[in-house]
Amino acid sequence: MRTGRRSQAERDGITVEIGYALLSACFLATVVFAAIAGPVVVWHLPPALDKFLLVTGASVAGILGAVRVVHVLWRHAGQHR
Repeated sequence: MRTGRRSQAERDGITVEIGYALLSACFLATVVFAAIAGPVVVWHLPPALDKFLLVTGASVAGILGAVRVVHVLWRHAGQHR
């Protein structure tokens, strides 16, 4: 573990990695939500099933997005130790 100050290049690298983690997490969450909740837009389903698909899609997308951010940042930290 480092105790000294980080250089500007290291701070810039961390900033880029955070941006990549957030962008890739948003993309993953969007694709997962569309895959799960997409049938609501295409077909006329019962209201209970509509709500179930929307809630499930949002929940799974949120969880996978958070996991993606943690994974990318953890991998970045492991490479720079």
